[in-house]
Amino acid sequence: MPHKLIILLTLLALARPAAAAPVECIVPSKPGGAMDLTCKLAQQGFQLLPDAPREVRISYLPGGIGAVAWHSLVSQRRRAEPDTLVVFSGGSLLNLAQGKFGKAGPGDVRWVAALGADYGMIAVRKDSPFKTLADLLAALKRNPEQVLIGVSGTIGSQDWVKMALVAKQAGINPKALRFVALEGGGEAFTAMQASHVQVVPGDASEATLNEGRGNTRVLAVLSERRLPGVLANVPTAREQGIDVVWPVIRGVWMGPQVSDADYQKWVATFARMLETKEFARLRADYGLYPFGLTGAALTEYVKKAVDDYGKRASELGLVR
Repeated sequence: MPHKLIILLTLLALARPAAAAPVECIVPSKPGGAMDLTCKLAQQGFQLLPDAPREVRISYLPGGIGAVAWHSLVSQRRRAEPDTLVVFSGGSLLNLAQGKFGKAGPGDVRWVAALGADYGMIAVRKDSPFKTLADLLAALKRNPEQVLIGVSGTIGSQDWVKMALVAKQAGINPKALRFVALEGGGEAFTAMQASHVQVVPGDASEATLNEGRGNTRVLAVLSERRLPGVLANVPTAREQGIDVVWPVIRGVWMGPQVSDADYQKWVATFARMLETKEFARLRADYGLYPFGLTGAALTEYVKKAVDDYGKRASELGLVR
């Protein structure tokens, strides 16, 4: 090849813009749960925007119900990555309040956007002998050691607290219950379908997905009133004499040293997405309910939520 042609091709290659790196959305659990759904919701929601972000890649970083992902992004190596988003939920904030992320606090990362609200629920297999919440609670009163309850996380996790509150309302000592610690809602539902556990106190969005497959029965939703959609016929715990309500927010955060320009770019992107009617429909399809905050407003909400969770956890003797 002539020397001048080689030089020309080299100059053209150097002038061509480098391929942009894909956006990474990290799910801090195994595939299949509500954390996974949150990333997929963001991934599809971006496509509603005329200036949609480039390729969005979903990756999974389970461990410690969010602790591994937290420490990975807060570490020196990844704390300034401008196109990496990490999913969080109310359960993440509860763990943060209990010290399960070490000495970390809500000010150690940058809170970007809340995409919607979820609610707790209690589910069994479709062929379970427990037809109602009363059936389940009666069995737990008789022989609590005979009922295995699959929870995402260990003692003090969001799922554990949901079931403990329901049991306590029914006059059952939560310490008598048999919990099986699992990594994420997807794994909990898989364990239930394989009969490794009999009950899953998870989230409504997870139940919506599994209810659609016809292999799950939801005994109660932990909301103020019945939820629309697939779970419309499921009674609340309150309707069944158990006064427990457990809302869950779902959103994303970024590393602490992301530049202000990159952070504000993402805050603005999510704000535009949340304002579209198409996103409202998409959110409903994912079993979530309206709750949208971004940037500074979300940051203030998170700080207050962590403080409130800390007080509740202290009352239960859960804070480290």
